[in-house]
Amino acid sequence: MRIAEIAEFYAPNGGGVRTYIDRKLEAAARAGHELFVLAPGAENGFESRPGGGVVWIKAPALPFDANYRMFWDAAPVHAQLDRLRPDLVEASSPWRGAWIAASWPGPAPRAMFTHADPVASYPYRWFGPVASHDQIDRLFEWFWRYMRRLAARFDVVVTGGEWLSQRLRDRGVDGVETVRLGIDRSVFSPSRRDEGLREQLLAACALPTSSRVLLGVGRHHPEKRWPMVIDAVSALGTEMPVGLVLVGDGIDRKAVQRAVGGNPHVRLLAPIYDRPLLANLMASADALVHGCEAETFGLVAAEALASGLPLIVPDRGGCSDMAAPAIAETYAANDSRAAAAAIRRLFARDQADLRSATLAAADEVRSDRQHFEGLFDLYAGLAPRGRAAETTPSGERSA
Repeated sequence: MRIAEIAEFYAPNGGGVRTYIDRKLEAAARAGHELFVLAPGAENGFESRPGGGVVWIKAPALPFDANYRMFWDAAPVHAQLDRLRPDLVEASSPWRGAWIAASWPGPAPRAMFTHADPVASYPYRWFGPVASHDQIDRLFEWFWRYMRRLAARFDVVVTGGEWLSQRLRDRGVDGVETVRLGIDRSVFSPSRRDEGLREQLLAACALPTSSRVLLGVGRHHPEKRWPMVIDAVSALGTEMPVGLVLVGDGIDRKAVQRAVGGNPHVRLLAPIYDRPLLANLMASADALVHGCEAETFGLVAAEALASGLPLIVPDRGGCSDMAAPAIAETYAANDSRAAAAAIRRLFARDQADLRSATLAAADEVRSDRQHFEGLFDLYAGLAPRGRAAETTPSGERSA
C-alpha cells in the first residue's frame, strides 16, 4: 500500500509531530508499505527514507513562527499526488492541508487524522470562568459546522484516543474511528526505577526520603495549568510532605515561576530530550501529576504508566481515559483544591497495593508499533486492491 500524508506541521526542527511521523515512516517500512510525507519547506526537495520519504514543497513561513510553513497553493501538492498515485491520502490536521487533500481529484480514499481539539484547548480555558462547556460549544458552533463539513469530504476521521473520538461524535462529526496512540515500550519501564535517584529528587525538593515526590512533565503553556498544580502541592503544607519536580519550559515560564515563589519543595527542571534519562526519572518518582484537561490522548500519562507510576489527572481529557480507579485519582479540572485532595487520596492508599496495580497496568500500555499496525490495517481496509504504480516524487534536492 502506498500512502501519501499531507503534513503541514512537519518541520525540520519540529517537535511531537515530527517525532510521530518519523516513527510512522519507520513503521511503514517494517510493514512493507510505502509512505510519502508531503510537507511545506523552504525549497522543493526529497529526503529518501526506507520505504518512502519526505517530499518538501516550497511554501511560505508562518508569520508567528518561522520554524513552520504553510501550504498556500494547492497545485504543487496536487501535482505530487498525481505523480505518486497513492492508494490512500491522509491529512494530519484539519486546516489548509486537509482541504488540499479533499480537493485532489484523484481516486484514492481519504483519511483525516485529528490530533487536537482547539475548542477544548483555548475557548474552554478563556471563557470557562464565566460560561459552561456546553455554552462555549454553542458559541463556537461555527467551528463544529466547519468540522462536520470537512469530515464529510473524508472516508474516515481518525483520532488517537477515545475521549476525542467521543467529543467529535457528540458534536455531530461522522465517520470517526479510534486508533489509540502508543509509546516506545523499549524505553519506558518500571525496571528503570532507581531509589538513589528518588532520594536525589527529594533532596532537591528539601524533603526527607520518607516524603513523596510527584513528577510533572510538559511545556509551560497556559493549557497545561502548571500554576494550578503548583498551588495544589503547596496547599498540602506539612500535613503530607510532597515534593514536585516539574520538567519543561515555554511561553508560560514566568507564570510558573511566580506560582513556585519561594516554595523549596517545588523544583523546575529544563526539558529533557534524552528519552532514557526521562524514563529513569519517571520510573523513580512516586506518581505523575498532570493539569491539562484538553489532552486528546495524553502520551506523558501513558509513558508514566508504562514506567510504573500511578496517575493524578483531571477528570476530563485524554489522560482521564487511562485513569482506572485502581491506579489513579482524578479531580475536577482546573480546581487546585480538588487536585490537592486527589494527591492526599492517592498517598493515603496502601502503597504496596497501588504499586502492584500500576505494575500490572504497565504491561497493558500500548506500544507505538501496535498503534501503527492498527492504523495501517484501517487504511488497508479503505485502500483499493493492488499496488500503486512505480512512480517517485519530484524535487530539486535530495538528502
